[in-house]
Amino acid sequence: MKISAEKQKNILVLAIPETAGSALYGMVDVLSATGNLWQTLVRSNDEAKCFRVEIVSTQQGPFTCGNGIPVNPQVFIEDDPSAPIIILPEIWLGPDESIHGRYPALIDWILRKYQEGAELYSACSGSILLAETGLLDGKSATSHWGYKDMFRRHYPKVNFDATSNLIYADHSGRIVTAGGTTSWHDLALHIIARHASPGDALHIAKVYLLKWHPEGQLPYTGLVRRTPHADSIVKKCETWLSQHYREMDAIKQIVSMLLVPERSLKRRFKAATGDTLIEYLQNLRIEESKRLLEQGSLPIEEVSAEIGYMDVSFFRRLFKRLTGLSPGQYRNMFKAVDIVDV
Repeated sequence: MKISAEKQKNILVLAIPETAGSALYGMVDVLSATGNLWQTLVRSNDEAKCFRVEIVSTQQGPFTCGNGIPVNPQVFIEDDPSAPIIILPEIWLGPDESIHGRYPALIDWILRKYQEGAELYSACSGSILLAETGLLDGKSATSHWGYKDMFRRHYPKVNFDATSNLIYADHSGRIVTAGGTTSWHDLALHIIARHASPGDALHIAKVYLLKWHPEGQLPYTGLVRRTPHADSIVKKCETWLSQHYREMDAIKQIVSMLLVPERSLKRRFKAATGDTLIEYLQNLRIEESKRLLEQGSLPIEEVSAEIGYMDVSFFRRLFKRLTGLSPGQYRNMFKAVDIVDV
């Protein structure tokens, strides 16, 4: 059985110069193959191409996106195209940059299409474009964990969740945001399951070896990030802790060394970095424990002691809370691959 072109659902996938080519063409390829690639491989006559996928852009004619990857869009924003499904893939944007004001016509188009009934899906930093529209204000959303501080600064009305891979902005599911980088795999499977069928999603997962990421983003998240700020005392505190975080009384020492009242230092640290002093210290320690687990075979008890925790059970609980995995699970997931010469 073949689905006629009239019954195929139209999908528009956005491309702008900042777009990441891997997410753009990955989504286009996987969605275009839905309903026919599996059937071809298993020699089934039940071919039923589900989607008609086109690239939409803000500019006429071919251009290059991230890393010089060529893009040749089929439709253009100025023509006001419509589709029931609109996808905003990942864009290359530094965590200290802003896209505000770059694409006013695009932002207006996204907002208008949603008001006309389109469903909006963003992969990774594509959610920044959604945030620009205001559609995420007061709603939950995700993106790559590296944009947590950006959302805190530029989009404080968004309930940003850096731990999940897929988040529904509302109960209707008309706005869905996906987490970091290859979370577009999860998003593509979700779109296929919702707009084609769960069976089609399973077939695509098998053909492309895609998988859901039930562990979320926590295991991949870098816990230690330097937030730009102008507080010289806090900078000294960050620098000292980065070198002495293993010491049992690290916070007591830094308070004494800086000659700043403890309550005042804690208040200034939170205001400058977004983390409490104890959270920053814990992040330093757990980040180092991740490195030890990835690169060696130290027993968990020795890893705990190495980073300053004599209480192994406390270390295990803290590690699980910050990474979503137990130390053993993390080691199994991220340990270096042994290369064997044959």
